[in-house]
Parts: sequence; C-alpha cells; structure tokens
Amino acid sequence: MILEELWYGNINPLEDSTHGNAEVKKLLNLVGRNRDKLCESMTEQQKADLAKYDDSVNEMYGIIEQEVFKYGFRLGGRIIMEIFKD
Repeated sequence: MILEELWYGNINPLEDSTHGNAEVKKLLNLVGRNRDKLCESMTEQQKADLAKYDDSVNEMYGIIEQEVFKYGFRLGGRIIMEIFKD
C-alpha cells in the first residue's frame, strides 16, 4: 500500500524522480569534477569557508525541496477534489 511505503520511508521522491536520469548524473559528475579542481588551489581556510557555504546551500535546497513536495502534494489533492466535484 502506497501510504505504508511512504510512512516507513520506502518512498523518496527526490531520489525516485532522478534515478536513472542521465542528464542529472552527467551534471553531478561535472559539479564534482569542477569542485575538486577548484579545491586543488584553495587554502585550508578557503576549503573551510567552502564547506560552510556548501552546508548552507544544502540546507536551503532541503527546505526548498520540502516546500515543493508539500505544494505538489496539495496541488494533487486539489486536482482530485475538483475531479470529484464535477
């Protein structure tokens, strides 16, 4: 049952929606390579600053992803309600 799968954490919309997406995989590899290249020329302080930046960006994206998920879920519910309304 889908609700049980969601409850037990067996459904991960972010991972499930990008799994097997060649474009996303390609971009992740590019980001990793560029980040590694950038870090090669950085001081330890710059690396620490970049890590703090990364943490902030990841936290922000986590919040955005959660809000988009909630919005999508609510939108789906409203669409279903409208279908049954007619």
